[in-house]
Amino acid sequence: MADHIASDAPIEHYSVRPKGTSASPTGSSGESSLAARNGNQHGAVEMLDSNSSHGAALNTDDLEAPKAGRFAFLKTKQFYLVLALSQALAIALTGTNTLSTLLSIAGTSIPAFQTLFNYILLTLIYTTWTIYKYGFGGWIKLIWKDGWRYFILAFFDVQGNYFTVLAYRYTTILSAQLINFWAIAVVVAISFFFLKVRYHVAQYIGILICCGGLGVLLGSDHITGSTNFGPALNAVKGDLFALLGASCYGFSNVFEEFLTSKRPLYEVLGQLSFWGMFIIGIQAAIFDREALANAVWGPKVAGYLVGYTLILALFYSFAPIVFRMASAAFFNIGLLTANFWGVAVGTSVFGYHIHWMYPIAFCLIIVGHFVYYFSEKGILGESKKPWLGENQERGVAGVGTARRRVERPEAVV
Repeated sequence: MADHIASDAPIEHYSVRPKGTSASPTGSSGESSLAARNGNQHGAVEMLDSNSSHGAALNTDDLEAPKAGRFAFLKTKQFYLVLALSQALAIALTGTNTLSTLLSIAGTSIPAFQTLFNYILLTLIYTTWTIYKYGFGGWIKLIWKDGWRYFILAFFDVQGNYFTVLAYRYTTILSAQLINFWAIAVVVAISFFFLKVRYHVAQYIGILICCGGLGVLLGSDHITGSTNFGPALNAVKGDLFALLGASCYGFSNVFEEFLTSKRPLYEVLGQLSFWGMFIIGIQAAIFDREALANAVWGPKVAGYLVGYTLILALFYSFAPIVFRMASAAFFNIGLLTANFWGVAVGTSVFGYHIHWMYPIAFCLIIVGHFVYYFSEKGILGESKKPWLGENQERGVAGVGTARRRVERPEAVV
């Protein structure tokens, strides 16, 4: 994965300098070392307070030393904030699923076309802001040099959405949701082999506990017959679509975590939505033509589409913060509670009933989140990314990053 970008583009930054030197800071960086791009090689760097030209420098060891120890991250505000944020995203996901169901009930099933509006809205917000920050020329350079990797990110993101929705047409909800466990396995495998993430045994146990909680949810649904566990139209075809969708989700989540750790959020979201808009538009034109011709339109459908677009845009806007503060793996286990929230919302929308096993399952998933962090990680937790260097010198000093904590130890995000 390429690390370079247009060197004259504005970026989130603060100053760095080689350890052991007395010179003033050598420059600023939003991802890879600017000095390295200019041919100046140096060793480990120190993070310098942006309000002082030669004040006391900090590094990750200095920051963590006073509070390091087992379960240290569980004692910080950051953990509870990212836990709450992951549940907010699960509720947002429930909202989009509910509105998709209401659209289908209303006679409008256009999975590709309805997602197009989300990418358009995100493009209007984040691409416009990127052009404002970089200038039109800088934005063109960004597309020329790094557009290819953002295209790959957008492609897998779009396909993850498309094939997962398509799977529900052919297989049962139970089969599709069980196969979605594969997304977590894909995230862990890609992070391990390509990003050199090394998971503690407690993290594997935490993931298994979360998956066990979802198993209890699905088991209670099967016992009560409360959700659509009817015969599959084509189980093999549907399961393959679900497996493909989960794989695309896993890859896109890890790649987005990598990119948002190195680049400003507005750039990543702007490029993701820009390329995604074209990809999903082409797919909608090819695969949704018949569905669009047969769709039922009206004020109610328009309201559902507006709500779906706004909620999904919020989901896309806040997900990268979870990737920065935690990881793609934590993000995925957080979304496992979406089934619980779906039934909770469905009690008033679809007349569902909450089985007594549901609260138990929900508690199991939340306990799994805590077990996931039962290791000696220090107060930075998973926000300290192994691919960004010892002091995160190759990362961006943006909201939620470990590098921002190094620069501003008092910062919560």
